[in-house]
Amino acid sequence: MLIASINMSIMLIALPDIFRGIGVDPLQPGNTSLLLWLIMSYLVVTAVLVVSFGRLGDMYGRTRMYNLGFAVFTVFSVLLSVTWQHGTAGALWLIAMRVLQGVGGAMLMANSNAILTDAFPARQRGLALGLNQVAGITGSFVGLVLGGLLGPVNWRLVFLVSGPFGVFGTAWAYLKLRDTGIRTPARPDWWGNLTFAAGLIALLAGITYGIQPYGGHTMGWSNPAVLTAMGGGGVLLLAVFCVVETKVAAPMFRLGLFRIRAFTAGNLASLLASLGRGGLMFLLVIWLQGIWLPRHGYGFTETPLWAGIYMLPLTLGFLVAGPVSGWASDRFGARAFATGGMLLAAASFGALQALPVDFGYPGFALILLLNGIGMGLFAAPNRAAIMNSLPPDQRGVGAGISTTFQNSAMVLSIGIFFSLMITGLAGALPRALTTGLTAQGVPAADAAKVAALPPVGVLFASLLGYNPVRTLLGPRVLDHLPPGHAAYLTGREFFPRLISQPFSDGLAVAFGFAIAACLIAAVASLLRGGRYVHDDGRARHPADGTAAVAPAAAVAAAPSPVAVAGTPGSPATKDPAASTGPGGATTGPAPAARTDPPSPPASPPPPSRSP
Repeated sequence: MLIASINMSIMLIALPDIFRGIGVDPLQPGNTSLLLWLIMSYLVVTAVLVVSFGRLGDMYGRTRMYNLGFAVFTVFSVLLSVTWQHGTAGALWLIAMRVLQGVGGAMLMANSNAILTDAFPARQRGLALGLNQVAGITGSFVGLVLGGLLGPVNWRLVFLVSGPFGVFGTAWAYLKLRDTGIRTPARPDWWGNLTFAAGLIALLAGITYGIQPYGGHTMGWSNPAVLTAMGGGGVLLLAVFCVVETKVAAPMFRLGLFRIRAFTAGNLASLLASLGRGGLMFLLVIWLQGIWLPRHGYGFTETPLWAGIYMLPLTLGFLVAGPVSGWASDRFGARAFATGGMLLAAASFGALQALPVDFGYPGFALILLLNGIGMGLFAAPNRAAIMNSLPPDQRGVGAGISTTFQNSAMVLSIGIFFSLMITGLAGALPRALTTGLTAQGVPAADAAKVAALPPVGVLFASLLGYNPVRTLLGPRVLDHLPPGHAAYLTGREFFPRLISQPFSDGLAVAFGFAIAACLIAAVASLLRGGRYVHDDGRARHPADGTAAVAPAAAVAAAPSPVAVAGTPGSPATKDPAASTGPGGATTGPAPAARTDPPSPPASPPPPSRSP
């Protein structure tokens, strides 16, 4: 988790140096897609492959897949830094290496949570997964600072820094990790893998191109290719995938898992939480690098480092809340913490929405801290509840499904946030550009040409932290202006002040969406039911001091290939031992399971205090 998080955040904060290093101008037609794919290719690949690699981990060993993932990730992290090409060719090399790096990342993500779930008893999984989340958020913190420090020195160092972490992680994982989970040998589900990968790639690619200009439109949502990819390609192929999974003998993942209420509600909440927060990091980077820091005296070469530093309260909140909420959820269940975390996150988004663009930093830092605490309260308990609900032989694929929901939502969130921001900018930006440029003596015809720039170009110029006016006007116009006016137009004050109000309009809409997503996630968390642990045959004592986990029972009749809560042959526990109907609803005392040989009697459970 640490190395993958460093990889994501370090590249995001160092994007200005990377693009300057390979000589790509994001304002040139066609280069917007290069920037988007450099950001999103890793997320798309991991979203597509984690379920397949989770299933392979269930079949052939989770640590084997995890170790291979570390090695693949490390090799392509190094190869990202060795390109000798510039311009479009250099950008395409980086995108290709990010795709292959994502293959290794998918192997890590698909199996890390399953390995932890296998290694720890139910009473400790929340804390273990919380510490894993802390490792991830610590990586984000390290990446933000390292990206700001190393990018200005040499952009290649941004990718090379993952090398030592990867080599150490590969060696450590090979020497120390051992499989403790249950393997379920089976033949790979090739048709399921193919239809799932093709459908999800088509859907996510359609989202990526949907936020780019098309024809005379500011975005491409009316582009026939985008509509075909998302509808005919994405949705239709995913529907075919669902049909295939009901027909094959050993499906990629069993749709019956969604009959477990704790699993379904947890993944729905995770999807909505990721929709709410997925684009937040990008908005904060744009806000700080493109507007706030230049308006407070920071040069554009300094803004990446300071943007990372000023976002540290977000990381601190997560670091504090993650392990504490994971430990507490082991004792009291996930529902209260996950629901409360989403409500706090929604309130913090509302506070961000109310801030002026040129805010005072102490208030901004406090809001980021609260947002980090809210997300931390949610993440570890929710993931622990999902993993606890899974049968032991389905933990790899179950973790993969959960990560697919999360990473797909991240891509979708970026598309939604950018679309909302572009919509907000499109209404006010042309007038602001025309008025601001003509006030400094720019001829009306040249000002109108600049004002016709697609809003997505302005958004990415802000993300990359530079003033595009010099490029847009060129020496032909600037050389004929009074020197003072030309210096002001190309300095660090004019462009950030010019886009502040249009940017504020877009922020209001984007944060409104985030509030709605977090509130719905809170409702999904509330509906997950009480504490639910699928028995793995090892926990013969109360799991958390408040509820007993019944011993595993070997059902005399041949069990179903998947143990699903509420179905015969699926030993599972609730607070206290109770049977569950479809969807995880408590129906009363658990009936005695037939055993061969009989299991020793469990000690009487103490009274339940779980929510």
